[in-house]
Amino acid sequence: MRVNYLIPMSLVLIMLLPTVIAENIEVDLSLEPSIADYDVGIINAAMSPDENTVLVSGQDGYIHLISARNPGDRSQDVELNSARDNDLRDIAWHPRGETALIAGDFGTALRYEKVDHSVTIVNGTGAVLGRDMSAVEWRSAGDYAYFASKDGSVWRFSEGTGFMHLGNDVNSEITSISCHINYDICVVSTLSSGLGVIGPTHNISWISGTKTDTWIDVDCPDAQLNECVAFGSGLRMIAIQLNIVDHTKSTVGSMVEYQTLDGDFIAASRGYTSSSLIYLAPSGTVRYDAQNDVAKIQISSSQLADWDSVVAGRQISYVWETSFNNGYILTSNGNIIAFEPHKVEIDNSMLTTIILVAVSISVPGVILGLIYMNSPFLQRKYNQLMRKRKK
Repeated sequence: MRVNYLIPMSLVLIMLLPTVIAENIEVDLSLEPSIADYDVGIINAAMSPDENTVLVSGQDGYIHLISARNPGDRSQDVELNSARDNDLRDIAWHPRGETALIAGDFGTALRYEKVDHSVTIVNGTGAVLGRDMSAVEWRSAGDYAYFASKDGSVWRFSEGTGFMHLGNDVNSEITSISCHINYDICVVSTLSSGLGVIGPTHNISWISGTKTDTWIDVDCPDAQLNECVAFGSGLRMIAIQLNIVDHTKSTVGSMVEYQTLDGDFIAASRGYTSSSLIYLAPSGTVRYDAQNDVAKIQISSSQLADWDSVVAGRQISYVWETSFNNGYILTSNGNIIAFEPHKVEIDNSMLTTIILVAVSISVPGVILGLIYMNSPFLQRKYNQLMRKRKK
């Protein structure tokens, strides 16, 4: 008798597991010309607010500008000189899009100027000298940016004051910072010290109950929702409910674990229509729609492997979209993969069958209608029948 109960209960538990909605093929793939004919060691990239350019950074001070809409066109590239040989790990465009900040190892903090493509050291870097800067982000007002380090420290930055230490440090690497689009509140993710929230007055508080996970990235994709979402190793994800009045009272929702996926989460970036694009290892992408709380496979690892097994084996460094399901994947080697909505082709024989079925359904109705319209007898009988029904 126990077995009879256990089988239905196990089925119920499986049905309750969070799943990622999958379709046969979401997008079609094609290969664009690579950034270079050698492994450039790309670590990260960021698309400009006007969606026209992508700033790329990587190992040994590598920094490069490509077109966001035609990234395979090497004639539109701009070679940049960081004058550094440290790894450049993160990029944050100013909300107005005229400059970008770049964070790197050994206290590297650089500014890119769109007007002349110059790359210079920002003011006050002596305060962070020797620290490996792992993340950078501007808050929505554009008056302050936040730099974070592998040693667990967070710093606010402005051109006038330089770097100011926030304090309340943790003991593990900070992996990402994301700021809400409408409010001066930002969320911080760490490898082993949980999730933190930075308030409008630059105070950072840490959310209880979040230290047991390895958080690899965080994103605040939707301006209408007072929440962000954090992505962790083990295909885990959690919503962070922001208290915009008192950031110290921000909380997290229930943990979601997507056991139906292959691989693991390694990073995320902003997708189109207020969504997050999550990167998978060994390959693949998932779109998370915060408004509807739905995760959907965009590009599966099997689709990438079947398309090009060599490129599929290279780590994804950045993904961006110029419209829904229209965009590009940039690998650490500098490969550029274009994706666009999958086109469903109908062969002529199938189309002919569909037309014949439609005609066979519609023609008899048309003929009967014409007979009725030209027959006083049928019209009279119809009117008599309708009068009887009314009585």
